[in-house]
Amino acid sequence: MTNLVILVGRIARDPETRTTTGGTTITSISVVTDRPARKDGKTYKDENGYTAKDSEFHRVTCFNGLGANVAKFCTKGQLVTVEGRIHYTQWEDQSGAKRYGCEIIADKVDFLTKGRSDSNEGAPDIDED
Repeated sequence: MTNLVILVGRIARDPETRTTTGGTTITSISVVTDRPARKDGKTYKDENGYTAKDSEFHRVTCFNGLGANVAKFCTKGQLVTVEGRIHYTQWEDQSGAKRYGCEIIADKVDFLTKGRSDSNEGAPDIDED
């Protein structure tokens, strides 16, 4: 059995980091992926003449060292590859209603472009062939 996710997309907002009382660093990012939009089973052009796109936003959670690196070197708009697994959660809200969530637990995040800020000083090199 396999639970494997590979995403290639852009970071939708700057990373958010928190530390648990046990000292675990958790960094959350939102990665947006696009695919051609379809009407009646066919792709179509938008009002500007480009192929219309449907975007999906994926919640990605990074732990410990990976989370620290993502928080330090990633910024909104940066192109990344995320490898990890899907994780589903269920909880009850304050009114007692059942709620469900889905996130990607990252095992690896590769930086395909540098971020827009100077925070990339000392970031790992990007392979540009």
